[in-house]
Amino acid sequence: MSECTLLWFRRDLRLSDHPALTAAIARDRAIIPVFIRDPIVDGLGAAPKFRLELGLEAFDARLRTFGSRLIFRSGDASDVLQALVTETGARSVYWTRAYDPASVTRDTQLKTTLKNKNIDARSFGGHLMFEPWTVATKTGTPFKVYTPFWNAVRDRGVDTPLPMPASLPSPSIWPASEALADWGLSRAMNRGAAVVRDYAQVGEVTAQTRLSKFIEDGIDRYNDARDLPAVDGTSCLSENLSIGEISPHQCWASAMAARQNGSRGAETFLKELVWREFSYHLMHHTPQILHRNWKPDWDAFPWSNDPNHPHVLAWKQGRTGIPFVDAAMRELYVTGRMHNRGRMIVASYLTKHLLTDWRIGLQWFEDCLIDWDPAANAMGWQWAAGSGPDAAPYFRVFNPVTQLEKFDPRKNYPARWLAEGRRAPSHEALKFYEASPRAWQLSPSDAPPNVIVTPEAGRARALSAYENRGF
Repeated sequence: MSECTLLWFRRDLRLSDHPALTAAIARDRAIIPVFIRDPIVDGLGAAPKFRLELGLEAFDARLRTFGSRLIFRSGDASDVLQALVTETGARSVYWTRAYDPASVTRDTQLKTTLKNKNIDARSFGGHLMFEPWTVATKTGTPFKVYTPFWNAVRDRGVDTPLPMPASLPSPSIWPASEALADWGLSRAMNRGAAVVRDYAQVGEVTAQTRLSKFIEDGIDRYNDARDLPAVDGTSCLSENLSIGEISPHQCWASAMAARQNGSRGAETFLKELVWREFSYHLMHHTPQILHRNWKPDWDAFPWSNDPNHPHVLAWKQGRTGIPFVDAAMRELYVTGRMHNRGRMIVASYLTKHLLTDWRIGLQWFEDCLIDWDPAANAMGWQWAAGSGPDAAPYFRVFNPVTQLEKFDPRKNYPARWLAEGRRAPSHEALKFYEASPRAWQLSPSDAPPNVIVTPEAGRARALSAYENRGF
């Protein structure tokens, strides 16, 4: 195994368009793929950890079709990789960059440690199209507003996706591996795992198929359909992008080709890809966005910080009495995903109508989303709350009733996800009771919930709170 390369996989579970893998193959040495369960992995929420397990299973199976495999190890990443260097005689360790503060600190220290031992330690792009430090205003400062950011990158060249390798050079002897199944990454999902599993679209091949289908059948109507919660009008690729089963470069290239072919919705989809880039740009330059109000003026705002408040529980259970909110929260619990329009509505309702701290919602999404992404989740919640960059004006309070009338006048979305008060609830509405905690003691025969805070009362209370704080 001498002179082999350790290829440390994290949120890049694919073989195509993988710069670190391409560089490792170019060395013409054996490659040992590694995944490490370290404290950052252990700190993931229930649904992201569950989805990661599915992704790792699929990726290991894909590697085996190439005569390779994933070596699973647990512990501190630096300790594990140094031990593998000793075991294998590896002279190089490659990985794809991560951008959250904890990963940056870990990776920076690791690179220094390995280089001090004369190990070729390199990190590569691949998770983003535009490295955050390469995009700046004319005065050299980071962007704080999306539209100027979009204008700055829209005509920049994006790297052409790299091809799938024809083969993977493997060692004659493999180092020992732990068993992924023994890690129990999906354990925290409890009985919900079996329900959510039916909705997950796992693996690189599936992700590529999903992209192709969207380009063929969905992107042309994307402008309008993406806002309709009862319509399959989005790409749903966030699930695959979150752990790198597909790259943003691949999505960009396909959408650019569609735009050149006259697709009406292609540019809107390209802008959504750049929203993802913008959230990472913000996380890189202002990492406090993950945990603190991006606008310090909001630190004094009198949000409720009680995660056990009855209104918060009703919100989590989808029992606020507001059909749009409740349907979206049920969709989240059954599928591990939520329509983007629904995300805006439930976030606005929690932070404005219920005057609840956005971090409570952020943590719930972190626990429930299979497409959880640290930068996008923080950006989305602070945008909705009004405390973040490029945020919705604080006085804009979405009315969840009129929003449903506008985007789902036939009420198909609530009919799909809500069971209470219906003679024949849909199969998917009933799935919620299979997935939800037994401790909630919910039943489809329960009476429909009363409205906990009406849109009118909630809006009035929010505006009064803003006025009293001088906003």
